[in-house]
Amino acid sequence: MLRVYNTLSRTKEPFQPVRPGKVGIYLCGPTVYRPSHIGHMVGPVIFDCIKRYLTYCGYEVTLVINITDIDDKLIDEARRRGISVAELAAEMTADYMRNLEALGIDTVDHFPRATHHIQDIIDFTASLVDKGVAYVADGDVFFDVSKLPDYGKLSGRSLSAMRGEGGEASERKRAPADFALWKSAKPGEPSWPSPWGPGRPGWHIECSVMSHRFLGEIFDIHGGGLDLIFPHHENELAQSEARFGHPTVKYWLHNGLMQAADEVGKVGGRTTRALEGDLASQEAGKISKSRGASPFRELLQDYSPETIRLFILSSHYRRPIEFSEQRLHEVGVALDSFYRYFQRYHRLSGEDFYDLPVPKRRTEGVFDPGANPFLMEVAGLRDRFLEAMDDDFNTGAAAGVLFDLLRRLNRFVDEERLEERANRDTQRLAALRKGSRCLRELGGILGLFRQPVQVTAVPGDQLVGKLLDLLVEIRADARKARDFATADRIRDRLSELGIRLEDRPTGTEWIIQR
Repeated sequence: MLRVYNTLSRTKEPFQPVRPGKVGIYLCGPTVYRPSHIGHMVGPVIFDCIKRYLTYCGYEVTLVINITDIDDKLIDEARRRGISVAELAAEMTADYMRNLEALGIDTVDHFPRATHHIQDIIDFTASLVDKGVAYVADGDVFFDVSKLPDYGKLSGRSLSAMRGEGGEASERKRAPADFALWKSAKPGEPSWPSPWGPGRPGWHIECSVMSHRFLGEIFDIHGGGLDLIFPHHENELAQSEARFGHPTVKYWLHNGLMQAADEVGKVGGRTTRALEGDLASQEAGKISKSRGASPFRELLQDYSPETIRLFILSSHYRRPIEFSEQRLHEVGVALDSFYRYFQRYHRLSGEDFYDLPVPKRRTEGVFDPGANPFLMEVAGLRDRFLEAMDDDFNTGAAAGVLFDLLRRLNRFVDEERLEERANRDTQRLAALRKGSRCLRELGGILGLFRQPVQVTAVPGDQLVGKLLDLLVEIRADARKARDFATADRIRDRLSELGIRLEDRPTGTEWIIQR
């Protein structure tokens, strides 16, 4: 049974959707005032994976990620650049979308923009005023937190410990923790007409309006970074429950933050090794634009989308992710072992790994291993993978099972000596195919191995080829002389340069990874 950790209850709970067979997910998206960095990709990758798994489990899933395209940060940046807020928002939204596309995040059903729902926001705000839980002050509208006795239940903060928004508006609030639903217009800022005068939405009200616009009064999962629990999600919860008179989100899921490691000072922030849920220490090291995080498009020039995706999913989503280029390189090298196996499978079976049929549902992937010890192990590994995903979407543990399955597949090839053509009988190849199909099935749940990686075994420069042949020959001589240290050093140094060696019965071949 699938269980998820609910921030509201602070426990793992059995997952039971509001409407049987259907799941609604809302993820807080970016404020589009500067180019996206890797921290902005964490939530979308995680919740794209969550949707893939829920769909695989048979649910009909709707995933919504909002775009905040009106905010103080946009106004300030547009003024600095001398362009309109609308122009800035369009440019940065396009950048965000390109990055999602590069990472294979194609499961999002709706990308609502705040400025497209101004009337909905005004209506929502007016309803709160009518209910007496919000008040008007000189063109601003504030939510009165004192009207909700359990305000603070999501973050666990007491009302006396909270501080509200500062600035000029703070003088018009009844209490420091009250927050803005509608902000009166300032000269030169974008504004819309409202019953309280020209103005624009507050930050928190946007998500309440758009989530319920697309998912209804009550939906299943609300996601976002750990840093959004307070004040953003606390205020969302308060205004939504005040508006509808009942809980509106069943499960609150919060992912850990992307943090900067010591060896990448250019990203900024100190290194913290926080436990999941430790917001204060995660915030201290969080990667952000203000800490100098480089645009995500630059990272894509050095690392493949599949490498970045596996990097994000290689730990449990509630834990912080420590960013470093060394770690990205390690993940890339690890992925390379899968690509080598795909080539090996093609060489042995004559079939492209990427052409293997992928079960679209959990029940479709079940197979009878019979008395075959290898297939029994494969079935057991599949069960372990699914158990990890059923345990609060533990992609880190699931990714570990993928590597275990890869090792078992390679061991099967070695044990059965399938590199020798005479041993490739129908039964052995059928077993290898089932195991490989399982690998593609499980990888697909994480959004991996969906399309071939471009590799080449023939360099353009003949001199490079001759030099590599010479190194292979020197390594072979070292192995014959039992000088394994030298042989391993040649292999490892070539690997660092992006060249891998494959030892086969017919000899050693080198492959340049592009």
